[in-house]
This record gives sequence, C-alpha cells and structure tokens, in this order.
Amino acid sequence: MFLILFLFSLYLSYVNVHIFPILQIKPEEFTAIMSDFDAPGSLATNGLYLGGTKFMVIQGEPGAVIRGKKVSFLFASTICYNASLFLYKKIDFQGSSGVTIKKTNMALIFGIYDESMTGGECNMVVERLGDYLCDQGF
Repeated sequence: MFLILFLFSLYLSYVNVHIFPILQIKPEEFTAIMSDFDAPGSLATNGLYLGGTKFMVIQGEPGAVIRGKKVSFLFASTICYNASLFLYKKIDFQGSSGVTIKKTNMALIFGIYDESMTGGECNMVVERLGDYLCDQGF
C-alpha cells in the first residue's frame, strides 16, 4: 500500500505552503481548497489542483472532507468505415490514484494514494486521524 499523509497548519501563510517538496501546493490551489471548505461545491466545476495535478472532486462531506480522483486523459481515436459509422476507443477520465483532505480545527490532513490502495482505505485512515485530532482539540 502507498499512502502519503501531510499535515498543514491552517495558520500557515499562503507564501509558505511549499514546505513539503513532494506536494508543492501553489498558493492559489491552497486558497481554492480553503474556499471549498467554506462554500462546498466550489471545486466541482474546475476540479481540485495539487501541485499542478488535477483531481476530479467526488463525494465528500461539506465543510469537513474533500475527496478527489486523479484525472487522466486518454484521447479517443476515431475510425471511419463509411460516412455514417464511427467507432470510438473508450475514454477513461478517472485515474487509479486520488486524494482525501480532512479539515480539523487547526489543520488540513492530506492523504494521497496510488493504485495499490483504494479510495475507501485512504478515506478511512485520513478521516479517523482527523477525528482523533479534533477530539484532542487540534
């Protein structure tokens, strides 16, 4: 299994969000994430970006959890046998990796997983850790 957990203090200035070189969240990405916690659904239209990587926002808990699947684009090829018949290769817009972001009173917890782990497993780890930190006043 592969799971990377990051813990960001909500009190970090937007300039200092590059503290983890693996993730490298841009200030505008951090702002968009915080905006989605305040106004759930704001990331649904354009997607969630982390370090320039796009994630499609999927079911979450408004104001508490944001979940995303990595977006991978496969281009469809069209084969024309005659003027009225077209065959298309299947297009897969969902990758097999993703992210779960849990907001606590004082922090954001980022769980990033790859194809060796399911989204449900990542959600469970991140959300339980977040619930524990909330119970501890963090």
